[in-house]
Amino acid sequence: MNKEYDLIVVGAGHAGCEAANAAGKMGSSVLLITMDMNKIAHMSCNPAMGGIAKGQIVREIDALGGGSGIVSDKSTIQFRMLNRSKGAAMWSPRTQNDRFVFSYEWRLLLEKNPNVDFWQDNVNEILIENGKACGVKVSLGISFRSKAVVITSGTFLNGKIHIGEKNFGGGRVGESASKGITEQLVTMGFVSGRMKTGTPPRIDGRSLNYTKMEVQEGDLNPGKFSFSKETKSVVNQKHCWITYTNDTVHEILKEGFEKSPMYAGRISGLGPRYCPSIEDKINRFAERERHQLFIEPEGWSTVEIYVNGFSTSLPEDIQIKALKLVPGFEQAKMFRPGYAIEYDYFPPTQLKLSLETNLIEHLYFAGQINGTTGYEEAACQGLMAGINAHLKINQQEALVLGREEAYIGVLIDDLVTKGTDEPYRMFTSRAEYRILLRQDNADIRLTEKGVQIGLASKEALERVNMKINQTENLIKTFKETSVKPKDINAKLMELSTSEIPQNYKIDQIVSRPQVGIMDLIDINPINKIVDGIDEEVLLQTEIRIKYEGYLEKEVEQANKMKKLEYIKLGNTIDYSLIQSLSIEAREKLNKHKPETLGQASRISGISPSDISILMVHLGR
Repeated sequence: MNKEYDLIVVGAGHAGCEAANAAGKMGSSVLLITMDMNKIAHMSCNPAMGGIAKGQIVREIDALGGGSGIVSDKSTIQFRMLNRSKGAAMWSPRTQNDRFVFSYEWRLLLEKNPNVDFWQDNVNEILIENGKACGVKVSLGISFRSKAVVITSGTFLNGKIHIGEKNFGGGRVGESASKGITEQLVTMGFVSGRMKTGTPPRIDGRSLNYTKMEVQEGDLNPGKFSFSKETKSVVNQKHCWITYTNDTVHEILKEGFEKSPMYAGRISGLGPRYCPSIEDKINRFAERERHQLFIEPEGWSTVEIYVNGFSTSLPEDIQIKALKLVPGFEQAKMFRPGYAIEYDYFPPTQLKLSLETNLIEHLYFAGQINGTTGYEEAACQGLMAGINAHLKINQQEALVLGREEAYIGVLIDDLVTKGTDEPYRMFTSRAEYRILLRQDNADIRLTEKGVQIGLASKEALERVNMKINQTENLIKTFKETSVKPKDINAKLMELSTSEIPQNYKIDQIVSRPQVGIMDLIDINPINKIVDGIDEEVLLQTEIRIKYEGYLEKEVEQANKMKKLEYIKLGNTIDYSLIQSLSIEAREKLNKHKPETLGQASRISGISPSDISILMVHLGR
């Protein structure tokens, strides 16, 4: 008990697991404290990882040396690459996962990390001395000392669960809420707020009639998240299904509105706009006759089904009555009802870009405590908090990813710079450089950074460098080598694109939107050129050729904006003394204390003229 740790991580959800694992891999001694050792990395909502923009985040975590990609691959029951019909910047990997295997694999990964210790208890106080976090106190009255603390409390801070007119304290159904931390931090000057999220009912899959639903199969040639050779693509995949609500379902649900905690005012926190409850959907989109439901198995060896799209906090009798009117659900048996949960969060404008709090040194927040929603958003914050806590206590500069470097950089910059008053979810539209931030090149963008900080392996970097070299050589060969009309015109007609009247360079053919390299692997001389080359390299080559002009334009734009990121402002400037700034700018800049001029430029209410004035003030 007297051991002092380098880092204490409070909470073992997706953020906490990444934080503990990363800091441990980098050499810090870590104590991971959780209220239930059997719920490590518990998938408390849907049993899936990735999706639009979220899949890019999982691949970025993996490229840096995190664990989410590997654990997702080892627990995959179905893989799909979403948005294949759109441009490569929109392609997003998604897995359906076995929630039990997912949790098991995360615990196994952490237990194999020799620098990670565990303690099961509830933390109700952060130890602070001289303005620095130096440990925690648990409900047993024991104090644990450390050089830094990462709080990843999820939905547990003063959590309250709502089902119809019933409500009770809890961080998840069957688990108690955590009290003490919010109250302590508020007395120290932190601002807290309330948010809510929800989850659908779980159904007995044996009671469903799948013949009345649309089957949703996985990809014919499934991919995976991790760039490493440690994992393999899933071989046998489980089906998901799609069904729909209808007007009759909606009418039944409306019967419960007067008992809904959301409409009766019993919930004060704002819920996720982009993942609304079913009652919110039929209220906000009254013109729609039906809403899509995704029927998702919870694992290989369970009959439990997750009804994605039917998140609700209506009374349980209304829930099952309405569900039985959904095609395929006529004989449905419920395992447990859906519910809403309200919890404390701390507006993330109180953080530095390293995720260290402004008020307390060596104290880091990650995950839903910062106002985000989603496993992937939480996991990447946990990773960065763990990395930066380790770097801080070793007197090293924080790792801050730019908006042009990673979706992780976009997410953290959005949170810290703009804040959020509703659960923040990542979308591709939030990234201004999304052609650069593709899922296929996350390793090229980030693995070297992971190696530099001691998190990713040198073998991973060797694979990346090989991928880069092979891609460059293949592009060069395609630009120099011609293909003859007699060898390729039949294939071009088959692909519904115009024939070539004379010899064309291969890159000119590949640049056509209808043509992929995999379509041409039997064409002479392409078959000889690509023989033995990894499919990942072929994809990278194809994307580089097709988007060459767009990529160059985005790189140029990113480089212009990056100049502002190099101009440091620090946190000692009193902006109220710079009279030439607008009143709003002075207020906002003093409130946010941006670390760079680039960050200042993204604060709502800061104009280009304000930035010019700051540059003059800085002697630029």
